[in-house]
Amino acid sequence: MMMKNFFLRNKKYVFFTADILVIVLVACFSFLLRFEGNIPSVHYLNLYSFIVLSLIVNLPIFFWQRLYHFTWSYVSINDLYQIIKAVTFGTVMIATVLFIFRDWRYFSGFPRSVILINYFFTLLALSFLRIGKRLFTETIRSVERTGQRLLIIGAGKSAEELARSILRTEGYNLIGFIDDAEAKQKIFIHGRRVLGKRKDIRQIVNDYDIEEVVIAFPSAGSKIIRETVEICHEAKVKKIKILPSAREIIEGKAVLSNIRDITIEDLLGRDPVEIDTNSIRNFIYQKRVLITGAAGSIGSELCHQVLKFSPASLIAFDQHETGCFYLGRDLEKTFPNISSNIIVGDICDKKKIKWVFEKFKPNIVFHAAAYKHVPIMETNPVEAVKDNIFGTLIVGQTAAKHKTDEFIFISTDKAINPTSVMGATKRVGEMICLWLNEETTTKFCAVRFGNVLDSQGNVVKIFEDQIKKGGPVEVTHPEMKRYFMVASEACTLVMQAGAIGKGGEVFVLDMGEPVKILNLAYEMINLTGYKANVDIPVVFTHPRPGEKLFEEILTDHEVSTKHQKVFIAKLTKFDTERLKKGLKDLHRCLEKMDESETLNALKRLVPTYKPAVSESMEKRK
Repeated sequence: MMMKNFFLRNKKYVFFTADILVIVLVACFSFLLRFEGNIPSVHYLNLYSFIVLSLIVNLPIFFWQRLYHFTWSYVSINDLYQIIKAVTFGTVMIATVLFIFRDWRYFSGFPRSVILINYFFTLLALSFLRIGKRLFTETIRSVERTGQRLLIIGAGKSAEELARSILRTEGYNLIGFIDDAEAKQKIFIHGRRVLGKRKDIRQIVNDYDIEEVVIAFPSAGSKIIRETVEICHEAKVKKIKILPSAREIIEGKAVLSNIRDITIEDLLGRDPVEIDTNSIRNFIYQKRVLITGAAGSIGSELCHQVLKFSPASLIAFDQHETGCFYLGRDLEKTFPNISSNIIVGDICDKKKIKWVFEKFKPNIVFHAAAYKHVPIMETNPVEAVKDNIFGTLIVGQTAAKHKTDEFIFISTDKAINPTSVMGATKRVGEMICLWLNEETTTKFCAVRFGNVLDSQGNVVKIFEDQIKKGGPVEVTHPEMKRYFMVASEACTLVMQAGAIGKGGEVFVLDMGEPVKILNLAYEMINLTGYKANVDIPVVFTHPRPGEKLFEEILTDHEVSTKHQKVFIAKLTKFDTERLKKGLKDLHRCLEKMDESETLNALKRLVPTYKPAVSESMEKRK
């Protein structure tokens, strides 16, 4: 241990000393090889002079090429290239000196072939010295390795880089790899074999006493990950981890070596949608961007995504003071060089909204402010109408008056044939955007998507809390299904819509297959290491007011765009005058605070809306 610590503290000097010995020994060997083991006495002076010259020339060059500044445990092709450059340059310098001073008695009659022999063996010896240290260390580790018996699923580039990292880490014993590719069967990667395919996992886990599995294909879709996790559960693997997704690595949220526990997002997240980042960059770059509802789940993620494309400034607007405080602190730390203005205010405050537009003159508005929780809005329809409809109208009209370039409205799948107050108000918000788009120069569009996995108050968060308390996990109905996506993808879609929007569109994302909420509950319980209905009970309650068993996201009336899985909804035509009259009716209901009349006015404005009256509202009548 003392020797190891000494080496670590003084490795530059150790290798410097080793290089001196290499230069001396290789020079002697070159002369011996040139003269077949018997150096004539007349060339002894040449040998001594050559050794001195090689030390004087090579050692400064080695320092210059930083051969003592990289870590020998991680020698790479680039490092070997540095060695080749240093030795080559040194040899050229030595040959030049020998040629210029060829008549000097120390170099007179110098055998020229020694220069090439010396070059080759110096290069070989220096490279082996450095690689040998790594090979020796990893061999010792491999022989003595103990710890968690680990299997990597995947045998691509990411798996290879992970394996290299694991083999240098104490506490892990990498047993081998799993990969479905026929060409990779039985090959070796860093001394560890590809043991079979995913269908063989159960047998391999039993045969090799595997304790932990790492899924190492960052670009795989959620379906493959879900299947793999299910196989590992059946094989009774104690720990299942995963590499960060390709998206997380690209976005800088994780690095390749950061293996982490499997999350429900890995199992339910959709396959990535191709996004045109160049068009988004052209859309955002050096623009003044206003985001309402900026402290919420979508709004805060949207702030981060927008700032990656270098806007001239960001105006983050929200009525939640605490949320604004944390958002401002986070943005200042993550994007210190871009102006971020955190404004506390209410979108229904006309004077405040007018002040924001006059002071900051935003070019682009992302309108994410809204009341979104269906059950709460069922019992508070007046507030839902005030915020989701008239808040949208105030911000939209102010944007149009100040000739904002583009206004993007964040909508929801619940706006399709709505059964809830929240869905109906969002549908009216879409109608307002289409109306304003026809009457102003500002381009208005809307974006619909389903449930966001990592949002506040989402079913995933509710299930997590229930599991932590030991259950029961409450599922409203055994057949209830929902579409899911992560906030980062939702926000990317919003920006993409803004970039390609020409005004008057409602963009919709094909969100893949819907997820049964009961299966979601089972998966989340399994991920914690418990068994559903054994350790954690699952119980059924009943659908809450306004909830559907299944939310539509696409109908037969969508048209495709040039972006995969991004569609434009072809909405039924609505009468603008009828919309204006409906808004006046709603406004009168708000002034009276009449919930029943508000619901009736909302139904007249959205004919497909069938309101559900909650028990609590019945009691208040």
